[in-house]
Amino acid sequence: MKRMRREKQKRSRWAALAAICALALVYGVASAQVAQNPKAEGGRWWKDVSFLAGDDLQGRMTGSGGYQAAAGYVAGRFKDEGLTAAGTVGFFQPVKFKSLTLDEAYSSVELIHGSDTTPLTLGKEVILSATGDSGDELTADAVFVGYGISAPDANYNDFAGLDLRGKIALYLTGGPDTIKDPLRAHEESSGERWKAMKAAGAIGSAAILNPANQEVPWERIAGNRRRPSLQLADASLRRDEGREVSLSINPEDADEFFAGSGHTMAEILADVKGKQTLPKFPLAVRIHVKIKVNETDMESPNVVGELEGSDPELKKQFVVVSAHLDHLGVGAPVNGDDIYNGAMDNAAGVAALIQIARDFHESKAKPKRSVIFVALCGEEEGELGSWYFANHPSVPPEGIVADINMDMFLPLFPLEYLQVQGLDESTLGDDIRAAGLADGVKVIADEQPEANRFIRSDQYSFVQKGIPALAFKFGYEKGSPQEKIFNDWVHTHYHEPSDDIYQKVDQEAAGKFCYLIYMLADRVADDAAAPTWEPTSFFRRFAAK
Repeated sequence: MKRMRREKQKRSRWAALAAICALALVYGVASAQVAQNPKAEGGRWWKDVSFLAGDDLQGRMTGSGGYQAAAGYVAGRFKDEGLTAAGTVGFFQPVKFKSLTLDEAYSSVELIHGSDTTPLTLGKEVILSATGDSGDELTADAVFVGYGISAPDANYNDFAGLDLRGKIALYLTGGPDTIKDPLRAHEESSGERWKAMKAAGAIGSAAILNPANQEVPWERIAGNRRRPSLQLADASLRRDEGREVSLSINPEDADEFFAGSGHTMAEILADVKGKQTLPKFPLAVRIHVKIKVNETDMESPNVVGELEGSDPELKKQFVVVSAHLDHLGVGAPVNGDDIYNGAMDNAAGVAALIQIARDFHESKAKPKRSVIFVALCGEEEGELGSWYFANHPSVPPEGIVADINMDMFLPLFPLEYLQVQGLDESTLGDDIRAAGLADGVKVIADEQPEANRFIRSDQYSFVQKGIPALAFKFGYEKGSPQEKIFNDWVHTHYHEPSDDIYQKVDQEAAGKFCYLIYMLADRVADDAAAPTWEPTSFFRRFAAK
């Protein structure tokens, strides 16, 4: 049914742009007053979600025509809600990328054990990813390095005593329980992990996906492996430099890599379950890779609007409210549907941006600091748009004092609990607690810290530049029906075509969330004191740098 609707709805890019103009006129008629009316606000929010996650925009993949149309729509809505252009080109901040596509017809992966060679099937046993430093062909030894983490703060080093020079580092995703969050989350980030591997001499990496914390099943990951990968054209901002090989290994086939080593995947998973130190050992097989990468230049914008502050001095400081606009585009069909609409991930967050701007506009609130609204590109490719903005902001960088980020906040049930990532890391935690108390919402810490969500979205780009930040998910009581709804959604709809506008969503709860984040942003922007990191926060070190 959805495919039939989609075929009827498909139109040219120009028709989509015409629809943008028509919808902008509709949205130009707004109520003269703002009051907390979650039902009305949720209805407006859903109209924006419905456009951004509609089939016409083809999943908004960064650089695509659908993304460009979405960016144009958001710029128009920002203007409707009283924001002024704050990009480098009007409302837009163009970001240059290299788009990398693997030529699978030429590429291959083989395991060499003595005189025997075992070819691996791309997509079934292993995924070979395109990197900017991939060569044509190489054969290398490999070493299993446990979790592949070096954390001097925790006196932990998976690379101690290992010779990785010119070799591929094979590791299990996740991290040891002996390293506490948020340090563990930071060290598990792809950039930090590769930096440690490269420092130890590795020329490539091979990740075995840990079934215990795998949100997306292998089949779904493999089905979309042919999507282009992106890297920033600005080489100084790359975090994977020097990686010649990047593999992902199906955990069900990991024993092919361990053959002859004296170790098995079952043994390693048993060590994980028993909270034992993982073994480190050289593999008995060598890895032979042929790889061909097609590279093209590409450009895609962040969308930036500003509400200027009212204080002559404090208006030179900026509170950033952000959400990523991109999603996965068109990919492997699931039940006949190949459009990955990204309604909750993250049309929902961008629609919330628009509603928060509206609340400022309609309330005529004039906070002392300026508020910057940013719809970001490239999040699904590794927070690239936010990393670019954090390093090359369209406003003076020294003025940015906070980031409030919204990514897949999941309004699937009434908003009674709000789980906040980064809650105890900065004084922003006090601000969201105060806003929640005023709105009858209980603010709680991240209920699934093992998922590392604080370092998996755009707020982390700001954190790494020393800027305090928060991110959000709807919360629940342990063992409640809401917990089941939350987890079922993640396992069923996350990065699936079914994350579309036909799923069940609590619009009124979303409206309440938008207003709550508006109150938070207004409070932070109007406070005489800028947010600061807590003395005990691990992330405080980035501000010191």
